Amino acid sequence: MTPKVHYFNKEAIKSIHMIAICGTGMTALAGMFRESGYVVTGSDENVYPPMSTFLQDSGISVKLGYSEAHLEPTPDLVVIGNAMSRGNPEVEATLDRKLFYVSLPFALREFFIREKYSCVVAGTHGKTSTSSLLAWVLEHAGRDPGFFIGGIPENFGKGFKLGKGEAFVSEGDEYDTAFFDKGAKFFHYLPDLVILNNIEFDHADIFNSMGEIETAFSRLINLIPRNGHLVACWDDPVVRKLCEKAFSNVTTFGLTAGADWRAQGLLPSESGTQFDVYHGSTHFGNFKVPLFGEHMVKNALSVIISGTLLGLSVAEIQGGLTTFKNVRRRLQFMGEGKGIKIFDDFAHHPTEVAATLGGLRSRFPDQRLWAIFEPRTATSKRKIFEELYVDALANADQIVLTPLYRQDKVPAQERLSLEVVCEGLKKRGKPNWIMSADESMLTFLKAQLQPEDVVLFMSNGDFKQIPANLITELK
Repeated sequence: MTPKVHYFNKEAIKSIHMIAICGTGMTALAGMFRESGYVVTGSDENVYPPMSTFLQDSGISVKLGYSEAHLEPTPDLVVIGNAMSRGNPEVEATLDRKLFYVSLPFALREFFIREKYSCVVAGTHGKTSTSSLLAWVLEHAGRDPGFFIGGIPENFGKGFKLGKGEAFVSEGDEYDTAFFDKGAKFFHYLPDLVILNNIEFDHADIFNSMGEIETAFSRLINLIPRNGHLVACWDDPVVRKLCEKAFSNVTTFGLTAGADWRAQGLLPSESGTQFDVYHGSTHFGNFKVPLFGEHMVKNALSVIISGTLLGLSVAEIQGGLTTFKNVRRRLQFMGEGKGIKIFDDFAHHPTEVAATLGGLRSRFPDQRLWAIFEPRTATSKRKIFEELYVDALANADQIVLTPLYRQDKVPAQERLSLEVVCEGLKKRGKPNWIMSADESMLTFLKAQLQPEDVVLFMSNGDFKQIPANLITELK
């Protein structure tokens, strides 16, 4: 018997069911489907605001929990979220009934990227900020880009946009795609232009070595067509090594000599960072961005180059940079009371922690800086980063660490020791404490903080709303 062969036919699809719809990326994709006119349903165990509110306001029906009954009436397409695995009732029913199913990256490619000029922002750090900045520069210039970003750019108020313009901007995540596709998400995005800012060891739950990470990024570079562009950070030794094997056009950037494009003369102020850009020996222009730290200048430089490659003028790029409003939870100013400023950031990798603290230090050089850090991700709970966290957190004046979140998820012999980190900080003369993110932390901070202090909370969680509650208490 000859089996039937099923081909992906976008035009035949009218109804779409999404398993684990309340994940950040899945919710954004659901919104894109809905705006495109599809009937969208979904299911999830964790249905609560803001995702649930957005889905409800978008007219998307969401079922609580997972059940085979949620696949009735039978959808034309099932999108299975990255968090799902075998044993889930809806996954099992999808396989049993041979329903047409795909991953989020596959769906994003076939429905929204394939007909566009695909701009993929990749790297261990800075993807969300850089992709948001590129999308806004294009939008401000009237190019009406589409985009899919794993955060909320303040200029747009949401992490996606269909866009009628030629370009589509994607945050290129190296994390794996789905239980049935263990390749990196960014393999799916048909890249015409790739920004590659940096490559370090991360995602310790899926990558066993730096070599595996380099392999993933090498494969992304290998997918760029000959007439495409790789915009590569020359300051990063791993990026520099990998871009040597590119088949595409390669443009390098950075703060050091040897790069094709360089940022020089950085002038930080309380409102942002001003810098000059040189292309070779030619002065290309003076730019200002309302962001802080050398890492943000490099992010902006990669966007300046990409905007130029996409046909934007210097004035158009300058206008986009100066009107950028940042990304939620990326060094986001939350508020202040009694002269104490509170910031929130998503940083978890030691390099991100150091860069974020460095950015705040350049903005407030004469004020006491507090770092409050929760080791929550699979990477941040690893012993291999102990000394790096000491180096990173030493950029602050006072440090508070919380106990490891779900420490049972990391083998004891591989687990980060907070005591080792604290002892290292003590040797550098840095006062530090370990305490849970609860009422005791709030009481402690209220007693210790002084006028003009700057407080930075860092976690991919929400610190049980302590930042917001602290602002309320201080006021």
